[in-house]
Amino acid sequence: MPKPPDIHGLKLTPYWWESSPRPEKPGLEVPDNADVGIVGAGFAGLTAALTLARAGRSVVVFDAMRAGEGASSRNGGVCSGNIKFSFSSLIDKFGLDRAKSFFAEGIAARTALADLISKENIDCGFEIVGRFDGANHERDYSAMAHDADLLNKHLDFGAFMVTPDRQREELGTDFYKGGRVRPDIGGAHPAELHQGIYERALDAGVTVIDQTAVTDISRQSGGFILRTARGSIKTGECVVATNGYTDLVTDWLRRRIIPIPSQIIATDTLDPDLMNRLMPKRRMVGDTRNLYNYYRPSPDGTRIIFGGRRGADTNDDMQKCLHLYNNLVEVFPELERVKLTHSWWGYTGYSFDFMPHLIVHDGIHYATGFCGSGVVWAPWLGCKAAQMILGNTEDAASLFDQNPFPTRPFYNGNPWFMPWVIRWYGLKDRFLYGRKH
Repeated sequence: MPKPPDIHGLKLTPYWWESSPRPEKPGLEVPDNADVGIVGAGFAGLTAALTLARAGRSVVVFDAMRAGEGASSRNGGVCSGNIKFSFSSLIDKFGLDRAKSFFAEGIAARTALADLISKENIDCGFEIVGRFDGANHERDYSAMAHDADLLNKHLDFGAFMVTPDRQREELGTDFYKGGRVRPDIGGAHPAELHQGIYERALDAGVTVIDQTAVTDISRQSGGFILRTARGSIKTGECVVATNGYTDLVTDWLRRRIIPIPSQIIATDTLDPDLMNRLMPKRRMVGDTRNLYNYYRPSPDGTRIIFGGRRGADTNDDMQKCLHLYNNLVEVFPELERVKLTHSWWGYTGYSFDFMPHLIVHDGIHYATGFCGSGVVWAPWLGCKAAQMILGNTEDAASLFDQNPFPTRPFYNGNPWFMPWVIRWYGLKDRFLYGRKH
């Protein structure tokens, strides 16, 4: 085991909140009515609200916490737009044409996010830097190479493989068995991105009522009644965009979303020479384990933001922190005893089929199930939900509105099984990749 980190002064809040604390607008009254009511003031809900408001609709957005306090400002800021299947797996599952369409929608969603940031002049450190995925075993390298060949052949991705002997050109470690680079992926400061969308929505006339949970949504002639402890509102349309923070008010969605904890640590500022050695290309990074890690340099390039699924079987903040620290030192032994400034966690929202979903059920529009890639998919599907409400059929089109939204017998939104799943994945990683993992 590595020597413990320096945790003097450690903050259990996201590093991202240092420059972009969560906004608060206390005391706002709940209006009597609006054209559209939205539950969830994260990326999806606010992008839907912005789109609708600019089309002339009156919009009220509710959030049980502060706006964006959930996954939108707790994630790693990796702008991937990935789904949880390799391209070759999608071909086996759906056929070549549909697999190409899934990945093409990811390209479109990434482009839409970049366009949104540019057109709205949102200062969030967004940059296309590429992503390096390290192979934890030679067989993983071979599988990624096969997938890269297919992506380049059918979609011209420009993906390329990095052999172990050239790995340090990408990442200052010998931990992996080579890896793959996707040059199309970028990174952003997620809280600053959210803040930008939030401010544009307010400027467009959206009312955002935070720290106010919607306790009931009921159908009535011509629309819905959304009830809160502070009053009720009548709306013509309703969007639910709560993802990993879905609660009892939306029982239908709750039975279809698995809230999975994800945790992140941030190192203190590192010596520039060390940063240049460890992350010379300043790329986003992932790996191939079941309990995978994802990490990156901070947008200013001065520290490492390191996240992963290790520690998801406990709610103990320090245990989560130490799990990630141990993984960090496995990859970068030079960081043993490094000072950690922040450690935090939050919930991602997974669907049982590992796909995002855009669906209308009982008149309610749902944009959800981003499966850990919400920086891209949440704004994309939030906008699509808005276009559906506006009747813009062509702009609303998405592959993710065409699949059934599955659940499982007896599942009620309480993922009691997750600690066992995490431990099982941990055992698989030990068996597949060795005890040190």
